[in-house]
Amino acid sequence: MNRNGNLMKKMNLQLFGQTFDPDNVTMYEQKDGTIPQKYTELILKEIMNGSQIMKLAKYEEMDGKEKEFEYFAKGPGAYWVGEGEKIRTSKPQWMKVKMVAKKLGVIVPCSREFLHYKMSDFFEKMKPKIAEEFYKKFDEAAILNLDNPFPQSVDESVAEAGNVISGGITYDNILALEDLLNDEDYDVNAFISTKKNRSTLRNVHRIENGVIVESLYDRGANTIDGQPVADLKSLEKGNLYAGDFDYMYYGIPFGMSYKIDESAQLSTIVNEDDSPVNLFEQELAALRVTMDVAFMIVKDEAFAKIEKEGEVIGDDILSIPAQGATLYGKKVSSLIGNDVKVYKDGSVVGTLKHVTGYTQFNDSNPEEQEDISSHSSLRKQEQR
Repeated sequence: MNRNGNLMKKMNLQLFGQTFDPDNVTMYEQKDGTIPQKYTELILKEIMNGSQIMKLAKYEEMDGKEKEFEYFAKGPGAYWVGEGEKIRTSKPQWMKVKMVAKKLGVIVPCSREFLHYKMSDFFEKMKPKIAEEFYKKFDEAAILNLDNPFPQSVDESVAEAGNVISGGITYDNILALEDLLNDEDYDVNAFISTKKNRSTLRNVHRIENGVIVESLYDRGANTIDGQPVADLKSLEKGNLYAGDFDYMYYGIPFGMSYKIDESAQLSTIVNEDDSPVNLFEQELAALRVTMDVAFMIVKDEAFAKIEKEGEVIGDDILSIPAQGATLYGKKVSSLIGNDVKVYKDGSVVGTLKHVTGYTQFNDSNPEEQEDISSHSSLRKQEQR
């Protein structure tokens, strides 16, 4: 009896245990499911090659939506030891964090003729478009904080740390950007820029007596001060990020799932006349692909940014008094520098001088005037 049972099991395995082969199945026959491993790996490879975050950050292996892991925050110390003395010991400092994956989806319209393709041919053709949509969306969220499901982004980190320099991309500002991180013992190991900045970067020089003595940008290698530049297409011209990317992590816990539909009306994609795309009416199909991806920054202070110089408010709306004018009983030159500018976004850049022993700003609270001048949110260019 047992022998017969074993024989039947063996026969079933031989006759009916067929291996799924994407070369033998058309998309009409398999309109939803999990993308075969081979094509998942090819799409992921293209995503990783296109994503600036995935090029720069550390990859953390994940086998679920959430993962707790430790990162190296501080190393053990060394000590001078006298003859016969006991050697002191110290432990490396490790910090525990939890990274959570979020679902990312993309919808790619295609001709209904694509559904006659074998699955292998279909995903080979769709691979570049799927990958591009995924890495663009992921980078914009993780770097620029656009439609961001994660608790952090590079742009939020630099704001949280106060590591922002205004005034655009200049030789002095790039050095100041690096100094912000180096002074706190972080290593600048990459920059995030955009190709739109290259014309500016090519003119970032230190000039002495009319002669260029140092250039920070290497056009051929696409490096700034010897460190690689990752170009993000959607970054605005004039903005530049620097960071110690050893403090940034990402993970991909699962494979990719897909579903094809031929009857939906797409709300996020429109025709040339701005009408929504209707798959049934226009004889189209749409491929929806989803993947899970995680992202985390463990040190806000490890990142910094140069902001582009904004548009100055015109004299017809706001005029800054001349340096020789008198304001509140004081010369304007003793209150602010001649470099002060007020931009349309509300930011003020320039030198605000610290005035002491002067109470005419507010007679009822003599201390308030000093607070105004010494704790203003003005960013002093001269400190950079």
